[in-house]
Amino acid sequence: MYVPPAFQEEDLPSIHRWMREIRLAQFVTATAEGIIATPLPMILNDSEGDQGTLYGHVARANPQWRAAPTCDAMAIFAGPDAYVTPSWYLTKQETGKVVPTWNYIAVHAYGPVEFFEDADRLLDVVTRLTDLHEHARAEPWAVTDAPADFVKSQLRAIVGLRIPITRLDAKRKMSQNRNAADRAGVIEGLAESERLSDRIASALIPQD
Repeated sequence: MYVPPAFQEEDLPSIHRWMREIRLAQFVTATAEGIIATPLPMILNDSEGDQGTLYGHVARANPQWRAAPTCDAMAIFAGPDAYVTPSWYLTKQETGKVVPTWNYIAVHAYGPVEFFEDADRLLDVVTRLTDLHEHARAEPWAVTDAPADFVKSQLRAIVGLRIPITRLDAKRKMSQNRNAADRAGVIEGLAESERLSDRIASALIPQD
């Protein structure tokens, strides 16, 4: 990913926080048959490896896990994004030398992918995924709420994956390259939008 210095994020805890907040990733592998991608919820274990390790699973019927990767896999985490009109810039009134752009947060995580079929490892992954997304509910559902034989049958229908992260590209493009007056205009414009993603992006733009 092309990351100009003004938009580069290098703080590992911040990058990990973004990945956890985004949650759904595009799992991408390059194979002899071409590039394959699958949207997947993933778990980040930040204590495993220098940059963390990702876990997830795909359907056994998904051909991606059977096609041997020709290089490292990639997980793309796409965060809040918003279109930015030049009309919000004070600079438009002053010089007119402005163009549209797009604000966004993105993290690309790379590493060798391991696929596994071991039932105990699969149960651990689906349990951790479930607990991660259910824990905030008043009455969280647990894997153990389903009959054991049903869970076993479901595990036979999936294949696990593990990606030890060897490289991270993280980009936070939120109008940092504009002056304070222009940023204030973008913050106000996005905050008034009917789109939830625009309003979320508005809160991520630095004011100072």
